[in-house]
Amino acid sequence: MSDFLPVLRVLGALLTFFSFGMFVPWLMSWMHADGLRHVWAGSAAISFACGAALWGGLRRHKRELQPRHGIFLVSCTWVLLPLFASLPLMWALDSIGRPLNFTHAYFEAVSGLTTTGATVLVKLDQLPVSINVWRTFLQWLGGMGILVLAVAILPLLGVGGSQLFKAEVAGPIKDSKLTPRVKETAKGLWGIYATFSAACFLAYWAGGMTAIDALMHMFTTVSLGGLSPHDASFAHFASPLLEGVAVLFMLAASCNFALYFVALRKGHWRGPWRDPELRATLTALIGSGLLVAVVLWVKGVYGPVDALRHGLFNAISIASTTGYSTIDYLAWPVFAPIFMLLLSGVATSAGSTGCGIKMVRVLILVKQARREMTRLVHPRAVQPVTLGSMVVDHRVIFSVLAFMLVYGVTTISLSMLLVLTDLDPITAFSAVLASVNCTGPGLGTVGPAGNFGGLTNFQLWVCAFAMVLGRLEMLSFIALLTPSFWRK
Repeated sequence: MSDFLPVLRVLGALLTFFSFGMFVPWLMSWMHADGLRHVWAGSAAISFACGAALWGGLRRHKRELQPRHGIFLVSCTWVLLPLFASLPLMWALDSIGRPLNFTHAYFEAVSGLTTTGATVLVKLDQLPVSINVWRTFLQWLGGMGILVLAVAILPLLGVGGSQLFKAEVAGPIKDSKLTPRVKETAKGLWGIYATFSAACFLAYWAGGMTAIDALMHMFTTVSLGGLSPHDASFAHFASPLLEGVAVLFMLAASCNFALYFVALRKGHWRGPWRDPELRATLTALIGSGLLVAVVLWVKGVYGPVDALRHGLFNAISIASTTGYSTIDYLAWPVFAPIFMLLLSGVATSAGSTGCGIKMVRVLILVKQARREMTRLVHPRAVQPVTLGSMVVDHRVIFSVLAFMLVYGVTTISLSMLLVLTDLDPITAFSAVLASVNCTGPGLGTVGPAGNFGGLTNFQLWVCAFAMVLGRLEMLSFIALLTPSFWRK
């Protein structure tokens, strides 16, 4: 374990930095006089003290981070940060007479930081503003990855930051550099993220939301998180204009932020459209929305206008792993909700704020399958797998195949574990799939009209574990369980 002391030192610095995030709900508590300022101040003090003690106590252990150090740090971060994020939730809810046990609080914090959007809470409209702001702000922090933000902000992570960046950024192709220095890349990505956030806030505000609603929904739209401060989710506003704004920013956040960064840096705004993954992502999201709308119209559920409105919004919301809803879509023809949930695993791009398998992996698998079929007819043919003009390295293909195997085994295993606890199969499978893909609502009792509050503590821990696996893209976390990881 002495080899990982430098990692724990960085983790302490990260926790110290995270504690300053609690100033946001503290400010909202002060502005709205909800009587919870002491909760946020106390939670921030505890988080800061623990982080500072870890950072200061290990200040002599500073050296270059290796790839396995990055994996260890990222895994520890997504497991331990929710622990501190859950403290104010327990204390704040207890102080208003709605006690929350540790399992529920930790689940809520994991759901926030992983941008899943699942919740165990009810009567959200009656919660103090500062609590809802904290829940949604956690999603905004987790959207681009708090570790990428740390690489951009904390100078002490400049050494070995590339290993941390590779461990955190999603997708199978992580070695291409946007700038010579990783810290500049992280700053650039967070700059794009902040710009999108500001534009989304202003659009919501101009569209009719109050300033506080616009802020909270901005947090959960650009992060593709989908947590809402209202029990009715996005249906609370009953506004086609606001739904259109949400669709626009969900589509934008589902694409690779690195493409926006390059376009802004070089001034080539036509460049992103040449990216095959971006085209496939937008085609899948918009196409699925139109398909669901047609199904709703043909089946006589709605007229053409309402079918387009509800079908497009809800399909894009679920497929992009956001999880907003404007209606209980479980009452639709069974094809629609199942199709949307399955699509949530593949429809977002690598480098976006979404989770799941990622579109680039799907494209590589399709091209690899096509190459194998060609080889059946022409065994001597040389046909490399390409994405656009780039030849995909064999190591990347093997990585994708390994990821898909682990993804399938993990989903099936965790689903069967929930079934073993006597949870009905539809709820069990959809809860795991929605957690692994960081989507939020599933089917059955965890659908858009319900939440995860009806699950037992053990079932919630399984779903929380699935969220962390999904956010870390599984292989990073599972690597910790192999003997070779701990061998010097």
